[in-house]
This record gives sequence, structure tokens and C-alpha cells, in this order.
Amino acid sequence: MATDDPFYWFALRSVPAVGNVTFRRLLTAFGSPEKVLHATAAELAAVEGVRPAVAEAIKTHDYRKAAETESAALLKSGARVVTLADDAYPPLLREIPDPPPYLYLKGSLPASRTAVAVVGSRRASEYGISSTTRLARGLAEQGITIVSGLAQGVDAAAHRAALQAAGSTVGVLGCGIDLIYPAENRRLFQEMAEKGGIISEFPVGTPPDAPNFPRRNRLISGLSRGVLVVEAAEKSGSLITARFALEQGREVFAVPGNITFRASRGTNSLIKQGAKLVETVADILGELPPETAGLPQWAQKQQFNLSVDEEKLCTLLAEGPLQIDEVTHRSGLTVPAVSAMLLRLELQGAVVQLSGKIFTLS
Repeated sequence: MATDDPFYWFALRSVPAVGNVTFRRLLTAFGSPEKVLHATAAELAAVEGVRPAVAEAIKTHDYRKAAETESAALLKSGARVVTLADDAYPPLLREIPDPPPYLYLKGSLPASRTAVAVVGSRRASEYGISSTTRLARGLAEQGITIVSGLAQGVDAAAHRAALQAAGSTVGVLGCGIDLIYPAENRRLFQEMAEKGGIISEFPVGTPPDAPNFPRRNRLISGLSRGVLVVEAAEKSGSLITARFALEQGREVFAVPGNITFRASRGTNSLIKQGAKLVETVADILGELPPETAGLPQWAQKQQFNLSVDEEKLCTLLAEGPLQIDEVTHRSGLTVPAVSAMLLRLELQGAVVQLSGKIFTLS
């Protein structure tokens, strides 16, 4: 087998006694699933946290048929596998207690570590959809990856807003990567596969059974710096995602809702419990840890999240205050684009507007 062939990853994962935590311990100890499967029972049992019964299960399990079946199903699905050994594996997901050993992927995963999950009701109100669209689009325009569950309602609105802004978005499935669920999202699913990314930890062909979705939700929060809940009833999957976010050390944000609506009770309850109340994109950006690598020294010091064009404007302003017409001329960007970016930078606190539409770094 080629070193990047997922056969042995499927093989080790097929052992009933090997869950995500044990898989990771074994991978750390031996370096690859193939070496784990070729180790002796004594060598396996010597790994911290691996009981003798688990070691024996690995040695006696007939994994070949399961691995061959899954390899064939993967090929037929048109997806690929990203393992914990791959550089493309999402770095934030590595930090959770039980990261999947590998992910099934269609499309691509963003290189950015800054992502925000946007979740909420499948039966979202007009207010919920409009709030989701406005906030998700604004985040995407700031270079933030939008993560959600490709469900109807808030999830679908968040993905669509990111795509419309030519931003980055990742959908996390509670079923096999080859299944489109719900069927109404077929066109969105196809667009996500082309312009974004779709992932699942479940084997090809896994149906969208109810127990899968809480597991899916921990990945949504695990991929993200924070979770924004737009609309949620008192007992909803979105609140499960928020709970995972807290357990994983992520930020939790909530959009306040009408106190007479059932779909607002979950979000309003989160705010009572300390979630950050969100009205604008700036409310979220101010709470996110920045990605400073590769930014100019002044931007690293100030710790702002900037797009390429915003960085260009701030580099110009680092030389001294400029009138907006001069910023437009020297940047080579359009007047509407410069005006919109300067407004966003002002909301973030990165720039200050002086009289006469003169801008300077804060």
C-alpha cells in the first residue's frame, strides 16, 4: 500500500474496541496505523490507556474485508480522506479531546485557523434568516471561514451568505459524505463541494440517524474559534453545539430574539448565562483571537483580522493620515470598495476618521 493510502486507517478504525481517543494514543505511540496493526499484543498493551483486552482485540480482529469495502466505497464516492497525519487536517480540530482519526472530504479545507460556526433553527423565522445572512456575509468578507451543518434554515443561510461573499465555508455532515441530507439542499451541497468544503467523520453510506448529529455538532464547534447561535429553542441541537464549544474552550455568541418567540428562548437563555450578545460583526471580531502570522509588524502588534485589501489600506495609512480620495488613488481599488473597507476597519477600531474624511491608524 502507498503511505498515503487510507487502507490501514480504515482497518484500525474498524476494530470495535478502538475509539477516537485510543486511536490517537496508538498513532502517537507507533507513528502509523499500519505499525499499530503489526505490533505485538505486549507492545500495544504497553501504551498508556490501552488495556490488554483492547490490545487483544486489535490482534484478533479481521480488519481486511472492512478496510477493502470502505476503500472501494470511498473511491466510488469521489471524496478523499484527510488523516491526522496530513498537514491539511484542521489544526483547531486537533485540539479537541477526541478528534476523528480522519475526515472524509469533498472540496477543500481552508488554510485559515480563524473560523466561526453559525448554527440555529431548521425552521428559522424571517428575522433569523436575515440576521444569519447579514452576519455570516460580514464575517466572510473579513476573511472568517463560516462553519455550519448544511441543514435547512440557519445553516443553509450561513453557507449561502459565505458563498455569495466569495468567502470560505465548511459544511459538517451527520451522515456519509456520499449522501445529500436534507435533499432540498442538493444545489447548495454541490456548490459547497465546488467552492467550499464538506466533511464527515462517518463511513460512506452512513444514514443520517439521530445519534449522529450530536457527534457532528462537536466537530462544528471544534473547527471554530467561536459558535454563533442565531435562533434556537430551549432543547435544540444548536444548544448542544454551544455546550461543546464551552467544553472545548471556544467563544459562544448569541443573537437576541423576540421574547414571545419559542425559537428565541434558547438564544436568550445563552445570553443570560454569559454568551456574548451579538448585534454586529464587530461584536464577534472583538472576541476572536487573531491570526497574526504574515501580517506587517504594526498589524501583529494591534492584533486585527484583515483581508488582503484591508492590509493594503492599512499599510498605506501606516505612512501617515490620508484623505479618502488619496487612499482610493494609491490603492488602485474602487471608491465603493475603499469606503466599505474603511468603515469595517473603523468598526474594528483599526482606523480613525478625522474631519475632512481623512483616515489614520488608531
